[in-house]
Amino acid sequence: MTPTHFAFSSAFILGLMGLAFNRSHLLSALLCLEAMMLSLFVALSLWTLQLDSTNFSASPMFLLAFSACEAGTGLALLVATARTHGTDRLQSLNLLQC
Repeated sequence: MTPTHFAFSSAFILGLMGLAFNRSHLLSALLCLEAMMLSLFVALSLWTLQLDSTNFSASPMFLLAFSACEAGTGLALLVATARTHGTDRLQSLNLLQC
């Protein structure tokens, strides 16, 4: 495993561990998701550069577009949750209520 592969895989694993173990606030969960998507974007970009293939050159842009849509949706949910419940703490949310 090259050092670049190790760096991007460890960045993804750290984001995943942060998402799994640090679930106190919705904002921290969104930041962990963004870290995971950023590591995937950079890894996919470097992979297409290493292959020198034009077949996969659009894949990082699609991933970046989906990441931006996910970030916008997450922030909209964060604002809506903060307005209705007064906080973004995940323990105060009850998923069984509407």
